Amino acid sequence: MTLICAPIMEKNMEKIPQIATEYTQRGADILELRIDAMENPSKAKVRELAANIQAPFIATNRLSTEGGLFKGSEKERIELLTAAAEEAEYIDIELQTKKEELKKIIELPIKKIVSYHNFHETPTLEILSRIVREEKRIGDIAKIAVMPKTMKDTLTILELSSKENDLIAISMGELGKYTRIITPLFGSPITYATGGKPSAPGQLEIEKTRLVLKELKPKEIP
Repeated sequence: MTLICAPIMEKNMEKIPQIATEYTQRGADILELRIDAMENPSKAKVRELAANIQAPFIATNRLSTEGGLFKGSEKERIELLTAAAEEAEYIDIELQTKKEELKKIIELPIKKIVSYHNFHETPTLEILSRIVREEKRIGDIAKIAVMPKTMKDTLTILELSSKENDLIAISMGELGKYTRIITPLFGSPITYATGGKPSAPGQLEIEKTRLVLKELKPKEIP
C-alpha cells in the first residue's frame, strides 16, 4: 500500500506539532519533517520537536543543490538530521552527500530513503537505473525526483517504476503531476502530497491524492 506523505515546510518550529496533527487528520499516512525549512534549528530543538510529533515521519534536511533551503555546513546539516533520527520512521539522505557524512547516516539504526533530485532535466533511463541501484545499495528505499521537459520524459519515470521495486519515482512540475498518482500502481511505497506549502512543484493536495488513489485502486473481481 502506498503511503501518502505530507511535507511540513514551516519555519516556526512551535507551529509544527499542530500542523502535523492537522495533516494527519486530513489523511496523510506519514509526514516529512523538513528541517531545512525551519528558522534557527538546533540539535536540542530538533530533538524536542521530533519527540512531540504524534505521527510517523521522515526526517529530511534537504541540500540546497537539490531544492532544499539549508544554508549551513554539511557537518551541521547531518548533525541536525541525526538529532531527529531516534523518533523518525525514515531518514531521507541525498546520494550526493559527502562520503564521510553519508557514512554517519548509513550507520544509524533507522530505515533510509536515499534520494536524487534534479530540478533541471530528466536523465536517461540508463542513468536513472544506475542511480537507483546505487541508492538501493546503501538504503532501504530509493527516491528519484526529476524535472520533465517533454511528455516523453514523464514516461521515462513510469518505465523506471515498472522495472524497480522499493522506489519512489516522481516527475515534477505540471507536466509530471500525474506520475504522483500513477506510480503507486507500480508499487511505489510513498507518494508526496501538499497540505498547503508544497515542497516540490506538482504536488496535489492530501485530500485529492487520497481520493484519486482510492478510485484507481484495482477492484476485486466478483
